Amino acid sequence: MKLVAAPARLSTASATFEQDFARRLHWSADTDAAIEQRVADILADVQKRGDAAVLEYTARFDGLSAPSMAALELTQADFKAAFDAIPAAQRNALQAAAQRVRSYHEAQKKASGESWSYRDEDGTLLGQKVTPLDRVGIYVPGGKAAYPSSLLMNAIPAHVAGVQEIIMVVPTPVRGSVATGGTGDATATQGERNELVLAAAYVAGVTRAFTIGGAQAVAALAYGTAMVPKVDKITGPGNAYVASAKKRVFGTVGIDMIAGPSEILVLADGTTPPDWVAMDLFSQAEHDELAQSILLCPDAAYIEAVQREIDRLLPTMPRAEIIAKSLTGRGALILTRDMEEACAISNRIAPEHLEVSSRDPHRWEPLLRHAGAIFLGAYTSESLGDYCAGPNHVLPTSGTARFSSPLGVYDFQKRSSLIEVSEQGAQVLGTIAAELAYGEGLQAHAQAAEMRLKG
Repeated sequence: MKLVAAPARLSTASATFEQDFARRLHWSADTDAAIEQRVADILADVQKRGDAAVLEYTARFDGLSAPSMAALELTQADFKAAFDAIPAAQRNALQAAAQRVRSYHEAQKKASGESWSYRDEDGTLLGQKVTPLDRVGIYVPGGKAAYPSSLLMNAIPAHVAGVQEIIMVVPTPVRGSVATGGTGDATATQGERNELVLAAAYVAGVTRAFTIGGAQAVAALAYGTAMVPKVDKITGPGNAYVASAKKRVFGTVGIDMIAGPSEILVLADGTTPPDWVAMDLFSQAEHDELAQSILLCPDAAYIEAVQREIDRLLPTMPRAEIIAKSLTGRGALILTRDMEEACAISNRIAPEHLEVSSRDPHRWEPLLRHAGAIFLGAYTSESLGDYCAGPNHVLPTSGTARFSSPLGVYDFQKRSSLIEVSEQGAQVLGTIAAELAYGEGLQAHAQAAEMRLKG
């Protein structure tokens, strides 16, 4: 049977556009109640029994039977061996990507991640002390997918921020285990390790790593076990169990974000080759069936040309079935009145990835307020940002770009206020503070300020 990718065809001039648009955007972030309960049970069990529970769940879900947690720890020698074993072209690509990611985040730290202070007219020092987190955990998916690029994007900004210990968890399930979609009957003493992921850990400077995954890995990082160190923050993507676990441990540790399905929005003025745009829409649709790919364009003929390229290129894609389901279920080709309206709709969507596929992208960029990352011009494919452009590819999804930002150096730092009040400053500030404290009924506050007043 011929596969068909049929994104919804919408027009802002239609009387039903708002309803049609809302239906196409809707995605429920609610987690299945059964998953939530299972995750809660796993977290409680790991918190109580530590390594023993992690070993048990790793055997049950990943088919990985290990006598101890020590057997599940990866070593620096493992990382180096993997780096040496991969082809030279992959080694060079990893190092080039890592250097670009590092350079970008070093510039980011210089611009927004340094301590600062000043003295006011009374000689009082005010400022902010920026310090790195001591230890972070990064979750790197394994099993059905392996993402060395995500490892770089999580570990390198942590290093640039000054984090001393980076603890990686990466599942290495046995083929045929529950984690790989099997029956769970398959067991082995070692799972399938992705050499490129381990090589990326070598390049990125991961401190320690364990071949564990799922909610049990998140629990081990959040609570600590005899073998797995307790971390201050957990970052990195995962499946529904990982996302639920991260939500539940927030407060015990920090987390980066709860990510939904991947998204791309292309703003096109009709000047980019339509096959380029079709492939850019595919680049997100191939992630999974819930991924969302949207084109906004004021040129009806161009939209038709993009649809023709979708039809032509789809059969050439190894993940054609996933692409077809994603585009048909959640994709949209939207005809707008003009580019200004397209920008306004983009702001309503607040997409994870936003391509401005235009001959003059800088004309439209000032109108764009909400997006995880903005890719300017026809030559700036989103895929370059995923791997090697430099900015982080861990981005807010599901409209959260309205209020949140890409992963960055600042996620691995914390800020402390600095206050050093001079004797002269205490005379001014003490009077103000006492007046407000009495107004709040807090006499000790007021008197602590007044005691420092002369006379």
